[in-house]
Amino acid sequence: MRVTRTLRATVGAALTGALLLAAGGTASADQVRKELWPLEAFGAQQLWKEATGKGVTVAVLDGGFRTTHQDLTGQFLPGPDFGKTTEAEGAKHLSPGEDVRDHGTAMAGIIAGHGHGPGGSEGVKGLAPDAKLLPVPQYKNSGQATRWAVDHGADVINMSYGGAQMGDTCESIQYALDKGVVVVAAMGNDGASERSYPVGCKGAIGVGAVDQYGEASDSNDYNADLDLLAPGVKVPVAMGKSDSAYQTEANGSSAATAYVSAAAALLKQKFPDLTPGQIANRLVKTAGLAQAEKAKHLKLPDTHYGYGFIQPGPALRRTISAGPAQGPLPMPDGKASSKNAAGKGFDPDPPMGGKQAIMLYGGIGLGVVVLVGIIVAIVVAVRRRNNPGNQAWG
Repeated sequence: MRVTRTLRATVGAALTGALLLAAGGTASADQVRKELWPLEAFGAQQLWKEATGKGVTVAVLDGGFRTTHQDLTGQFLPGPDFGKTTEAEGAKHLSPGEDVRDHGTAMAGIIAGHGHGPGGSEGVKGLAPDAKLLPVPQYKNSGQATRWAVDHGADVINMSYGGAQMGDTCESIQYALDKGVVVVAAMGNDGASERSYPVGCKGAIGVGAVDQYGEASDSNDYNADLDLLAPGVKVPVAMGKSDSAYQTEANGSSAATAYVSAAAALLKQKFPDLTPGQIANRLVKTAGLAQAEKAKHLKLPDTHYGYGFIQPGPALRRTISAGPAQGPLPMPDGKASSKNAAGKGFDPDPPMGGKQAIMLYGGIGLGVVVLVGIIVAIVVAVRRRNNPGNQAWG
């Protein structure tokens, strides 16, 4: 039975938004590992001979985190103390029975879970298992959270959430880029063409979901902000009511965003001197398309496919010119202010966002942020499914 979670922003908030977490039932740890298809698709065992994310810090801007989950113990660095605007603030917007830590824990596991049991062979293992995680609550002010992450050692920032543009969100992302930090953001799962933020900010790598066949999810939001696709359909995740709980699948662009952040962490380890734009360049230059999409002779980037799905193996191994510092993405002009516009804007809790085949041997890498509306009232975000017979991830 699938559960759709909807975050409701309270009246008076400067921004309304929603978190949709589409997840399947509970699962045993060994079942989770067997069904964790993105690692097989990426050829993870071979990838980890090149890089594991060691020495790289990924900041996860999200609602909350179960730092004691058995697949994540020891992975978290100390997070900020934003006072009352932390889990208690976020919990106000949840429905009965929901845990504010679910989404952030799921994203953290996708990025840097280490599993457990003999040799870490059970549970969730992330694509960058040796990366460290910086847990940053971002309920009150996304700009404040972003700047804090940058100033406390983040190399990559994962933003699996979205909404209307408020406060200094884009300026804070520019601040991150100026400091050499890669910023990755979710497109959203409404199947809509409207622009949302932070993915709409210049320099952020925009991510949508793709299934095991390399097919883009119909639920992806689509516009010029989409740069890359990554796994976002039927992905098992670490989340639930205990430190040993899982869900059999998550669907949507949130999960996809976490995989791109993890791929960026691998690249940061191997190519520490590359700029955020040059990291994006390696991902773009090695992105792939399923045969059906290739046959369409798409002009890339395409609003539904971006440059294609990530392939971390080729991104790590191929000889690719670093290229210009800004890379292939539109980058902000000038320098960002180092000051935080505290109190401006309200970015609610993030969103989280197939079949087995094409992506499995290409070393490819295949939340949901759902934006709805402005100021005031209760928002209900409705997530569209991939296809009638397929689950989409978000």
